[in-house]
Amino acid sequence: MFAAISGLKQHQVMLDVTANDIANVNTIGYKSARVTFSDSLNQLQRGAAGATTATGGSNGAQVGLGVGLGSIDNLMTSGAVQTTGNPLDVAIQGDGFFQIGEGNPSGTNDPITPTAYTRAGNFSISNKGFLTTQTGQYVTGYALDGTGNPIPTDVAIKVPAGATGVAIDQSGGVSYIDPTSQTRVTPYRITLATFSNSAGLEREGGNRWVTSANSGQKTISTPGINGLGTTTAGAVEMSNVDLASTFTNMITAQRGFQANSRVISTADEMLQDLVNLKR
Repeated sequence: MFAAISGLKQHQVMLDVTANDIANVNTIGYKSARVTFSDSLNQLQRGAAGATTATGGSNGAQVGLGVGLGSIDNLMTSGAVQTTGNPLDVAIQGDGFFQIGEGNPSGTNDPITPTAYTRAGNFSISNKGFLTTQTGQYVTGYALDGTGNPIPTDVAIKVPAGATGVAIDQSGGVSYIDPTSQTRVTPYRITLATFSNSAGLEREGGNRWVTSANSGQKTISTPGINGLGTTTAGAVEMSNVDLASTFTNMITAQRGFQANSRVISTADEMLQDLVNLKR
């Protein structure tokens, strides 16, 4: 009976994860998850015996005591790219995460330490001119010197008042028509971060990921270089949830839960028969 109870609990977890994937089927940059199970403790009924000169060996006899949660894996494959036409929407085609952070920048090239990472590129420009996410975090990148070389310090990307024609190219370059010179300038480049184990990142909510003890070392580079994906403006990356597989998982979770509940019902009937032996 207790083995079946553990089955009920773990299939409920599987259903919870599946339901969350379905709920986020249209969430920008969402990554789906997968549940795996592992067998729990085993009760040894008889130990194994080795062979002798007269007889062969015999295997041990064990009875399983239920199922445990093996893992909840983040599936970090890319989602479909949807065209929006908004120049501030940016999709990553390939590996990498946008770096975002919080702080109080006021001027040009103010440092911002990235505290989270995201694949949701539906950005906007705040009333102070900074490139931000929809939840208000600053999008960070590198400032470019006079020769176009990046200065390796994470800064908040700022578009000056009166600038027009904001655009983001495939290498993350942020350009606009300068209101003073009336020429196009590219003073910033959005940088992307990769991790040796991106599946080890932890969800923080709000389309954000944070590092964990097992996410590995962060590597920062220009989009399109060192194996990173390119940035595509005017588009966003949608969820990578596969509804066909997700609904199949939901049916599997439902039937697994149902089967374990039948075991509990059968065990209850056996106990009832045992009690009724004495009438």
